[in-house]
Amino acid sequence: MNWLLRGSAVPVVGALLFASLPSAALATDTPEQVTLMASSCANCHGTDGRLAGSIPALAGKPASELETKLLAFKHDEEVAATIMDRIAKGFSDAELAALASHFAAIDPAGEAALATTPGQQE
Repeated sequence: MNWLLRGSAVPVVGALLFASLPSAALATDTPEQVTLMASSCANCHGTDGRLAGSIPALAGKPASELETKLLAFKHDEEVAATIMDRIAKGFSDAELAALASHFAAIDPAGEAALATTPGQQE
């Protein structure tokens, strides 16, 4: 019985240690962390947010516009939501702002512009 009590204390101690980490240690301020978060957007918005169609492209849109829209989804202020309201709720406001900045910095033409550089043979 004594081993059972010790074993059940491990998750509690782990949770307390995790909760005691400084918030900076959990921040999403590195480009790698933001890129990882943004990769989940590719399912609907395409690689690097460039997919054009019924789901809007994100690449190159103003960060303030993207952030406002993401926050509206998160706080149930956007009525024309399908799944974005549920997805946005999984991110903090700071993470949504970082994602908005990430997609705003992407050239919407991207690889298509590179593929048609002058002098290339097709």
